[in-house]
Amino acid sequence: MHTSICPVETTLNLIGGKYKALILWHLSEGTRRYNELQRAVPAATPRVLTNQLRELENQKLITRTVYPVVPPKVEYAMTDLGRSLMPILTAMRNWGAEYLRNQDIEPNCYMMGENE
Repeated sequence: MHTSICPVETTLNLIGGKYKALILWHLSEGTRRYNELQRAVPAATPRVLTNQLRELENQKLITRTVYPVVPPKVEYAMTDLGRSLMPILTAMRNWGAEYLRNQDIEPNCYMMGENE
């Protein structure tokens, strides 16, 4: 019996969580601490954010570094594999911006550069 494995489904399984793409976008700008990510994605509850970060870490898209200090310091960063998703995320941003403009809605979010 042959099992079909769909590349699109695979990609969606990796970045399809409610906030995964947003987390990855913020981490593309550099290493972030948990509280920074929480401020950057305010709609995510702490529980959901933690779960999404764990999934991204298990998928090898981000790394989690814990420093042995008090209070605990935890940093998240993109891996090379995670960075390889940036063209896809950028294309999603560009497509979404064009879609909104076609609906006479001007995109207004942190993902849009000053020239867009």
